[in-house]
Amino acid sequence: MADSAIEWTDKTWNPVRGCARVSPGCEHCYAEVQARRMDHPGGAYEGLTESGRSGPRWNGRVRLVPEKLEEPLGWGRPCRVFVNSMSDLFHPTVPETFVSEVFDVMGRAGRHEFQVLTKRSERLRELGPRLEWHANVWMGVSVESEPYLRRVDDLRSTGAQVKFLSLEPLLGPLPNLDLDGIDWVIVGGESGPRARPMNQAWVLEIRDRCTSEGVPFFFKQWGGVRKKRAGRLLDARTWDEMPRSSELPMAAGGR
Repeated sequence: MADSAIEWTDKTWNPVRGCARVSPGCEHCYAEVQARRMDHPGGAYEGLTESGRSGPRWNGRVRLVPEKLEEPLGWGRPCRVFVNSMSDLFHPTVPETFVSEVFDVMGRAGRHEFQVLTKRSERLRELGPRLEWHANVWMGVSVESEPYLRRVDDLRSTGAQVKFLSLEPLLGPLPNLDLDGIDWVIVGGESGPRARPMNQAWVLEIRDRCTSEGVPFFFKQWGGVRKKRAGRLLDARTWDEMPRSSELPMAAGGR
């Protein structure tokens, strides 16, 4: 467990580590960089360099960390917990039994709210009917551009009581975004030395749709090469709305 600088959560919990790229939104994954700094040679998520390209790359191996499974049960203060910031719980090599164990712990740690995020919505749809959807489990999918809106339909098929979208890094407009059944939307631009630009018009279109349909909207960042200088203001204000079911105060990074 670690306190998180991510604006919409309080802590991270990683009972699974390691991943593989699945779509353009993964191109400049922040977790790959962290993995290279933290991992040991030959580890499950060692940073690799591909021929002709610099920087870390997932090696595709995933490591289960069962000794971390019951960690949230020992946290006394209620908090929001981002599950698997260094992986994807629905990665195809994570056994269904282990996914179920993670869900069991989340249910037992009822004082906390757990935020699970995946790009592998097909497996989410497959496993969803067999998982126990506790009220404190928020389920989300990442969508970076129009071709990946199918993930939203997969999310809608689940029994999660709080369903959310992470539109980050937002790489294009989403004119066909359907918010039916969605409880929360996060939008953010990519950051770092090779950050791809995010158009303000894309953000405003999503914000206006959320506002008109009564869906809480959270603007995380403009991103870019100088993330801190770009800031978080949209129309001269911050947007830190949270799902209405939430009983916890704003995450530390967004206060």
